[in-house]
Amino acid sequence: MRRRGFLGALAGAALTPRAAAFAQGAPVDRFPEGFVWGVSTSSYQIEGAVEADGRAPSIWDTFSRTPGKVANGDTGDAACDHYNRYLEDVELMARARMRAYRFSIAWPRVMPTGEGAVNAKGLDFYERLVDALLARGIEPWACLFHWDLPQALQDKGGWTNRDSAQWFTDYALVVAGRLGDRVNHWAMFNEPNVFAIFGHGVGTHAPGLTGRANCMAAIHHQNLAQGMAIRALRGGGRPAWRLGTVLSVQPIRPAGGLEANRPAAAMWDALWNRACLDPLFLGRYPDLLAADFEPLVKPGDLAVIRQAVNYLGINYYSRLYQQPDPGGLVGTGFGPPPPGVKVTGMGWPVEPDGLTEQLLELRDRYRNPLVYIMENGADFYDWVGPEGKAEDGERIAFIRDHLRAGAEAIRQGANLKGWFPWTLLDNFEWAEGYARHFGLVQVDRSTMKRTPKASYHWYADAIRMNGVPGY
Repeated sequence: MRRRGFLGALAGAALTPRAAAFAQGAPVDRFPEGFVWGVSTSSYQIEGAVEADGRAPSIWDTFSRTPGKVANGDTGDAACDHYNRYLEDVELMARARMRAYRFSIAWPRVMPTGEGAVNAKGLDFYERLVDALLARGIEPWACLFHWDLPQALQDKGGWTNRDSAQWFTDYALVVAGRLGDRVNHWAMFNEPNVFAIFGHGVGTHAPGLTGRANCMAAIHHQNLAQGMAIRALRGGGRPAWRLGTVLSVQPIRPAGGLEANRPAAAMWDALWNRACLDPLFLGRYPDLLAADFEPLVKPGDLAVIRQAVNYLGINYYSRLYQQPDPGGLVGTGFGPPPPGVKVTGMGWPVEPDGLTEQLLELRDRYRNPLVYIMENGADFYDWVGPEGKAEDGERIAFIRDHLRAGAEAIRQGANLKGWFPWTLLDNFEWAEGYARHFGLVQVDRSTMKRTPKASYHWYADAIRMNGVPGY
């Protein structure tokens, strides 16, 4: 008998409703009404214009200009030129029917020295951006800190200095005071755990510090700053404001599934996940790191950190696999994923079921907070095909399978309310420079021309269907 194609075989079989929907290109999984469909970016990665209109250097300006720190000597000096092309980028969001945009504010653009004098021109840019978003029916979700600390504050110790908590609170009040009549969703931080680990413990990200003590100080002072800022904004803000934060949260497994690697996995879980989640939701640091944080915690700190949040942003990319490493930051190191697991261009394992696992863990351990996926995406090779279209089928499959994993978590009671892929544009990807492509839209490095990829159009279909299209 001649073999039929996949869809032909489906057509001749008795199909379940889900299989029939898939065969017809209809959404296999639908999301609840009111599900928020957006996209995420960050200031240093896309804005460029690093010396325009009074902006002062950030730690990433300093770090990226230091030879050997960033691949190919790339910097964020131009990035995606979003500072000048923001209207074009807003139009890209509107064409895909995105209804929310999570962007970050560049602290050195607003307060060049990090404290004191406010740069009105810096705030003017974000006001123009917010107004453009609202005019196109897109809700602005502002993140106050996505790693670009003013260099002037780093010169005073940055996040290893306890005063940083007050610096951040003062800055948060300035930004919210200007934009808070139009912006209702505020995230205090993006991935303070990752920023502390790689920027202050391992040294591969700005500001390039190393050592366990620096890492723990950066974690605690960001936690404290987060609590202080939420308390200050809630005390003097507007009832409509929704205050939260964004954490990178990943299930941690022993490399190779080996029992001997289980303590390493537990230690990395304490650092990567629990050092920010536990103080926020449980009012304590994890036992495995209690001795590290004890010298840093002053009376009342944990009560300040444990503020009620209106939402929790989650960035999920993959599970992490750990094994003992005496030279590692906390005595652990990364191990390989299980054999046969597909990996992205970054070498990260593709494990959508890990997202379901993580959302259910939040449900069970932290009383099911209201969650938005604020980053989920992958570096994959993409190209412009013969018809002039940017093709990236692997990215479509990645997003599709993670959306299905999120839908499964919702079916099991997780409080997931929205999705913001990483990211709108191919951008400056930190220490990887421009070598990695996570965007739904290509950016030509010489002309800054934007070319929507196949994943952009697929995601637009998902938004239109409020579900997961077949692919």
